[in-house]
Amino acid sequence: MKIGKMMNNIFKIFITITFASLILLTVVIYNDVSFQNNPLSPEIQNRLVKQNDIIKRNIHNTYGIDFNIPIVISDKLKANLFGLASYRNGEIKITLNKKRFQENDNYMIDYVLAHEYAHALMFHFGKFTRNNGGHTKQWQNICFSIGGKKCDRFVGHDDILIEKIGVVY
Repeated sequence: MKIGKMMNNIFKIFITITFASLILLTVVIYNDVSFQNNPLSPEIQNRLVKQNDIIKRNIHNTYGIDFNIPIVISDKLKANLFGLASYRNGEIKITLNKKRFQENDNYMIDYVLAHEYAHALMFHFGKFTRNNGGHTKQWQNICFSIGGKKCDRFVGHDDILIEKIGVVY
């Protein structure tokens, strides 16, 4: 009799956990599909515009140029790319990976935007180079001069995680 009651309690716990997991999975899938099928939230777009304005002001103050290039948010970039500055037929543009905004919008706005602007400025100055993947010392100096916080060649995955959960000691 005791074993039957214990098995019944275990079954109830199992059903409760399974049901809660299905609800959580449904919420996660809904949020993911909603993000994929809609533009960035107005709050993220406003923060992106503000940071873009700060960088453009820094470019004007440092280099004396009004640098107006298109910023495109795309879900077509490869998953490993956070952003991309491109130069084609005399036109420069910055493309940011929309999928990465879902992972960490602060990182995209505070780190990646300046990183890509530095590449765009290198194109503007005619400093086309594949040396070190375009991440030369001159590129790094430009990145810092326009307000880049961390101008490294590769994404710091620890930075993304620490920024997302906060530093825990």
